[in-house]
Amino acid sequence: SSVTTMIQYMLLFSRQGKLRLQKWYNPIGMKEKRRTTRELITMILSRKPKMCSFLEYRDQKIVYKRYASLFFCVAIDNNDNELLTLEIVHRYVELLDKYFGSVCELDIIFNFEKAYFVLDELLIAGEVQETSKKSVLKAIAAQDMLQDETESKTGLDEMADKKKLGLSGGLP
Repeated sequence: SSVTTMIQYMLLFSRQGKLRLQKWYNPIGMKEKRRTTRELITMILSRKPKMCSFLEYRDQKIVYKRYASLFFCVAIDNNDNELLTLEIVHRYVELLDKYFGSVCELDIIFNFEKAYFVLDELLIAGEVQETSKKSVLKAIAAQDMLQDETESKTGLDEMADKKKLGLSGGLP
């Protein structure tokens, strides 16, 4: 038996049922994704806070946890470990917290690409690729630096182009 947990998909949604982030690790049709998402959000939001965070759904186990106003919902195979999955979710939340400095729903909404990047550094193909928070945060910092350099270079290129065209807006 394997110790790795294969995550089928992860959904992040608000207490109001708004989907904030979704990552699917298996090819599933759009219609099926919408149906699954709708059913799980409805099912989880209708549960009482003290109820178990594990439930059976079709041929999968669903593991979910609420952090502040967001629910983190993960589907795993029936033979996978629920507690290990909760740890993976918790690690993701810790990484988001470290990156955003106490993550909130607005961080996910306005910086969703960063939230996906953090997730992609943690998981590949639904399996944990990196357990070290330090390594993940280092990779994210390097990516941010690269993005900043690219954006500032693009900005300088645009300024140079405007100057060539006489669109600088200043006096000649």
